[in-house]
Amino acid sequence: MRTWLEQEVGLSPVLQDRLLATLVIVGGLWLAQRLVLALAYRRAHDPWVRYRWRKTISYLSLLIGLVLVGRIWVERVGSLATFLGLVAAGLAIALKDLVANLAGWAFIVWSRPFDIGDRVQVGSHAGDVIDLHLFQFTLNEIGNWVDAEQSTGRIIHVPNGKVLSEPIANYDKGFRYIWSEIPVTVTFESDWKKAKGILEAIAVRHAEQLTEQVEKELLEASRRYLIAYTKLTPIVYVRVAEHGIRLTLRYLIRSRFRRGSENAIWQDVLDAFAAEQGIDFAYPTTRQVVRSSP
Repeated sequence: MRTWLEQEVGLSPVLQDRLLATLVIVGGLWLAQRLVLALAYRRAHDPWVRYRWRKTISYLSLLIGLVLVGRIWVERVGSLATFLGLVAAGLAIALKDLVANLAGWAFIVWSRPFDIGDRVQVGSHAGDVIDLHLFQFTLNEIGNWVDAEQSTGRIIHVPNGKVLSEPIANYDKGFRYIWSEIPVTVTFESDWKKAKGILEAIAVRHAEQLTEQVEKELLEASRRYLIAYTKLTPIVYVRVAEHGIRLTLRYLIRSRFRRGSENAIWQDVLDAFAAEQGIDFAYPTTRQVVRSSP
């Protein structure tokens, strides 16, 4: 067989040995990976734990394979460090984007700006992180044409290099709550003070259970970041708008519950205002004043 490969295919004995060793290493690592994952899956039933095991074993197998195969194919290079330096230099020139993605992956794994399951926005893309690879991470998209940052159903694959050049907004890491605002505009003739009191009561009813938990998480976040909110309870701001008096309800909520809370608050507002004679919603109108001639 070795003679036939040398005479017919042109593979020297040294090259044949290298190819055979490479196949043995790849096959052995693949088999070892399957065995380790099988053992891990028997003990771990949580999908998140299984996912982390699979990723860790895959990355470790890839690293070991690169080192072992590199030693086989590179004999004239003085050391493995020199070999890796030459490879890195070549990749940096020929595969700039891939190198940037690898650097982005290393940044994500080391600095952990987000984890699997976090809701993030990177540049113009926002969504829940559902997977992470060497060259890209995957988002379950939110927002876009869907209101209140709910899922669109699309899966977006974002190059890892984006985390090095684009701003990263994390909805869940550090401080998991966001400020949400609901503007309500009443007519100038309405009793805006009563309307303001109704909105405050509704806001407290929907957000009163969050205060203690928010304060605890804010204390934890303040140990890492300069976050110093002085007021965590809901508040209603008043301003004069073009068509009436605008009452803006501002409150803290988890990003994933934003639409549900807004829906519940609006239903209570509609019911409460319908029961009041002196409060009317404002909308664009045209008034015409006719004066009789003297």
